[in-house]
Amino acid sequence: MTDLVKALEAPINPNIPELRPGDTVSVHLRIKEGDRERVQEFRGTIIRMRKGGNNANFTVRRTASHGIGVERTFLLRSPRIEKVDIHRRAHVRRAQLYFLRDRIGKRARLKEKRQS
Repeated sequence: MTDLVKALEAPINPNIPELRPGDTVSVHLRIKEGDRERVQEFRGTIIRMRKGGNNANFTVRRTASHGIGVERTFLLRSPRIEKVDIHRRAHVRRAQLYFLRDRIGKRARLKEKRQS
């Protein structure tokens, strides 16, 4: 039975590195518009990681113009994700960073993790 489940799972996308909540990332996503295809970048902070095989996903939050927060959820195994770049890692003490939704400006910053 487990062989059947593994046969239905999508392959792991090799362009996605190890991600954690609090990471500031830029996700390069292939978007199809009509007959053309282009790559769009979405840069923000990971506020949630959901594991679970085929349904594993992560949510990235960024602040758009005029301080409006935009969140977007990406499937970890999606072939549409071209690459994910990690710009910085932050020191966080929880798995879901929903408290960032209520904060704006400097209060929404996370403390950078030091390499030791």
